[in-house]
Amino acid sequence: MQNKPTVALVIATYNWPEALQLVLDSVLEQKVFPDELIIADDGSTDSTRKLIDRYREKLPIPVKHFWHADNGFQKTIILNQAIAGTDCEYIVQVDGDIVLHPCFIKDHLRVAEKGYYIRGSRVMISEDKSNFFLIRDRMDRLSPLSAGIRNRINALRAPALSPLLIKKSKRSDNVAGCNCAFWKADFVTVNGYNNEINGWGHEDIELAARFINIGLSQKKVKMLAVCYHLHHTTVNRNREPINYQIYEHTLRQGIRYCTKGYSNYQKQYS
Repeated sequence: MQNKPTVALVIATYNWPEALQLVLDSVLEQKVFPDELIIADDGSTDSTRKLIDRYREKLPIPVKHFWHADNGFQKTIILNQAIAGTDCEYIVQVDGDIVLHPCFIKDHLRVAEKGYYIRGSRVMISEDKSNFFLIRDRMDRLSPLSAGIRNRINALRAPALSPLLIKKSKRSDNVAGCNCAFWKADFVTVNGYNNEINGWGHEDIELAARFINIGLSQKKVKMLAVCYHLHHTTVNRNREPINYQIYEHTLRQGIRYCTKGYSNYQKQYS
């Protein structure tokens, strides 16, 4: 895109350095590097810090590691803290089990557009295949025909065809924080992630609902920004119904700004 914004790649992680290593290896292979790499660490042990320190020496960009003590699933809090710690104009967000196609950042910059947030997709890797990569400490280059993957269409990168499949809408219920992007200015306008949401589930769609409520639209992207989701066991989802009720309230009431969010951490880095 013309006048490329500064971009931060934000990776949310928790106590899975084996997966994070594969993700960071895929960052090293990017055709276009982000301006900063931001690790939002929800209370991992020291092995994650040591891994990140090793990659500081390998990557040609600044690496920032934001950490807080482990007090349960508090992803919204650490994401707000991490995003408050970057001055980059554009945020590309993934999870610490999402391995990136080499053109991932390049593709996200291609589709970035004012007035929109981005919903990407992911390729699901089977348990056996994921374990194979994790044990070997290296991931093969995958294609739509590779064994051990699901939703194969999501593995196809086709820049010429992708514009024909892009969908723009006012939906908020189908975005996933494992592959999304947004302008930091829009994130600040809605006060970031809602810290009233804790435990697994729906922090991403609740944020998207507030994006919609301030007038943004969603841009759903296919055949670009390809990424691969390593298999893992299901985390505790006891809070999921409560979190979904918060999302529904945001949607019904047209809430544009959460009271407990990004602004709590902005002061630390201003």
